[in-house]
Amino acid sequence: MSDVKFYKISGYMLISHDKNPRWQKFEIIRRGTKPEDVMERVYSELGSRHKLRRYHIKIENVTEVKEEEIEDIHYLQLAHLEAWEAYDADKVWRKYKKKVISNE
Repeated sequence: MSDVKFYKISGYMLISHDKNPRWQKFEIIRRGTKPEDVMERVYSELGSRHKLRRYHIKIENVTEVKEEEIEDIHYLQLAHLEAWEAYDADKVWRKYKKKVISNE
């Protein structure tokens, strides 16, 4: 199984490419097995969030980041996650329904 690492991606994206175009710097930390996978994820996220095409995003640098260098607590919690539990809406609803009926 591949080892999952943290990568810091930095570059520029073209904001408001229609009216007043300007290049804005960005720096994003993402997890992945290969730098290519992380770059694809960044293209996808920035394109979706800011309605950018790939040619509006210029990635300059992709570097591997050690866990000690990460300052955001959310990434550290994600790195030490033991198990993933899926959210079951029906189960929650049944539990809530049972509680409401018993209180009446």
